[in-house]
Amino acid sequence: MAPNPQDMAPNPRSEELRRVLAKVRVQVAQLEEALDRPHVEFTGKAVWVGPVARTFTEELTARRARLRVLAQRIIEELENELRGTPERVARSSAAW
Repeated sequence: MAPNPQDMAPNPRSEELRRVLAKVRVQVAQLEEALDRPHVEFTGKAVWVGPVARTFTEELTARRARLRVLAQRIIEELENELRGTPERVARSSAAW
């Protein structure tokens, strides 16, 4: 038997996940931008040339891409957890 809608309350876990997700999205945006300027500097003009410079630029590009992938995975994990968490629960369960 489904609970009566009047017996339902916002799920504190769902609310907390939403708050955390909002904070993480801001922090992920900052992380993703962290290597943008150095990347532009090293790929946009000849700041440093030669084989070591090419290797450095390739590594910087790869690390920047990896950082973005990992940061997005964090967001995806939180979104998945939020999707699997009911928005409303029985009032007796909401008081934890």
